[in-house]
Amino acid sequence: MNSPVRLFDLLEYQLKHFPKEDALAYKVDGIWNKFSTQKFAEMAGEVALGLDQLGVRKGDMIANITENNRPEWNFLDMGMMSIGAVHVPLYANLTKDDYAFILSDSGAKFIFVSSASLYETISSIAPSIPSLERIYTYDFIEEANHWHEITTLGKSVANPNERLASLKSRVSESDLAMLIYTSGTTGTPKGVCLTHKNLMANALAGAARMKSNPTERAISFLPLCHSFERIINCMYIYQGCSIYYAQSLQTVADDMKEVRPHVFATVPRMLEKVYDKILSKGNELTGIKYMLFKWSLGVGFKYDPSKASSLWYAIQYRLADKLVFPKWREAFGGSVRAVVSGGAALQPRLAKLFFAAGIPIYEGYGLSETAPVISVNYPETGGFKIGTVGTVIEGGEVRIAGDGEILYKGPNVMQGYHNREDLTQEVIDSDGWFHTGDIGEFDGPFLMITDRKKELFKTSGGKYIAPQVIENKMKESRFIEQIMVIGEGRKFPAALIVPNFLYLKAYCEHKGIHYTTNEEILMNPLIQQKFEAHVQKYNEPFAQYMKIKKFIVLDHEWTAETGELSPKLSLRRKVILHRYHEQIERLYQNETLTTQKITA
Repeated sequence: MNSPVRLFDLLEYQLKHFPKEDALAYKVDGIWNKFSTQKFAEMAGEVALGLDQLGVRKGDMIANITENNRPEWNFLDMGMMSIGAVHVPLYANLTKDDYAFILSDSGAKFIFVSSASLYETISSIAPSIPSLERIYTYDFIEEANHWHEITTLGKSVANPNERLASLKSRVSESDLAMLIYTSGTTGTPKGVCLTHKNLMANALAGAARMKSNPTERAISFLPLCHSFERIINCMYIYQGCSIYYAQSLQTVADDMKEVRPHVFATVPRMLEKVYDKILSKGNELTGIKYMLFKWSLGVGFKYDPSKASSLWYAIQYRLADKLVFPKWREAFGGSVRAVVSGGAALQPRLAKLFFAAGIPIYEGYGLSETAPVISVNYPETGGFKIGTVGTVIEGGEVRIAGDGEILYKGPNVMQGYHNREDLTQEVIDSDGWFHTGDIGEFDGPFLMITDRKKELFKTSGGKYIAPQVIENKMKESRFIEQIMVIGEGRKFPAALIVPNFLYLKAYCEHKGIHYTTNEEILMNPLIQQKFEAHVQKYNEPFAQYMKIKKFIVLDHEWTAETGELSPKLSLRRKVILHRYHEQIERLYQNETLTTQKITA
């Protein structure tokens, strides 16, 4: 067949050009269960025919929730879209209220859930959702309908090939394929309407840069309902790259050693955690090994793959690459040639370090509304530059507005927000430009994101502050894991800081500081002095009005489970401001600029 046009054409394309024995793989009870391209296509076809038998028609909405990525998600995804049904993938850690809103707003007819706990959650709200007819489960649950009931029904259809071909022929590239609800960092979730054309344009443009091939393996662990991971999976299928699903986020490190992936997608938060673990283990070394480790880090932080290095640096790098960095590569399986990072800003220093270790990180940028990629770095001479989010994808166009906002136009821009024409008109202007809400600029052909337009705030002195720039700089400190800069309408910027407790505890043990709780660590005068010194150090590059004058250090992490982070692990700024309102007010009550404050 020619180049695929609709999402389900990707599977037929792989089947024709490079059928595989391990198109998809998922570990169960210690064994990797592999599904061939042929089996993948058969399962998707049975799902399509079974849903058709149950009365699902073109345009019907079908929701899908799973805690961990698994092949069943793909079987259902390809199957439902083969008959023109619309996939509504959801995160597994939303609240009941969010689920109730999304299922009602989308008008979901069926929903698939992976586990007993999700089944219980959805069952409890199902009576309030008139459109919802049935709940199916991936896991076998005694009282629930299992998804195999659908494939069994599909197998019973007479002349299945003819019926399936007829159903597929009714679906066009302009038809709605997915309804992806934004994670809701602010306000009510919005349903992003994406057509087959939106998603395919993005998948094909991204695949041209990824340049994967049928000999490669990918490991997948970001949620498949994440638009970034979803489109990356489409690229894998198109180029014949085998997809191995990690068992969970907790097992990724072990799974990588077994799978030995060549490519994978991630978010900066995951890379930061990997670096923290490497740093923690390195600090346990002693003598010459510790000295070599620290020296190699210094060499790595100076690495720039896009520039020629001096002879002296080249000699140092070759030594570090021989003595230290091979262990890093082996931790990722030893075969990685490209890691694509998206969803948030990546610290350039970490990108340099991973590049130096032979684990190249290619940062990209986009939104769910753009299906999602707008720009991305890629592994080719002149194709990447650290500190940027790459060049604009083929077929797309970026313009920087007068206020610095990034405007985008391309075939991957959504059709609009479901049931919200008012919000659609706010972000897509009459000339078809999508207003991203991000502030950016070009460095030659490379796009740089400097901040979120809506996250810019103005101090009482009239100065605009871009918090993300400051936050990224502060996170270079080994002591700082997470940070949010505040100061709207105040005399100066301040910050809420979550320590890197892994490093902090190792530091305490090294210094002989006794502690029993996180709070006790933070009350130690030496630790307080360290935080003050590090904030002052990383304040140095900024203008006086941008420097953090006060800060609060918290005794616990921010997580998606506790509500401070979105499912994509980005800061929920409004939630954090509300949650720590009293501490922030106390912080600003005495606005003496020399005062630093730590509170648990």
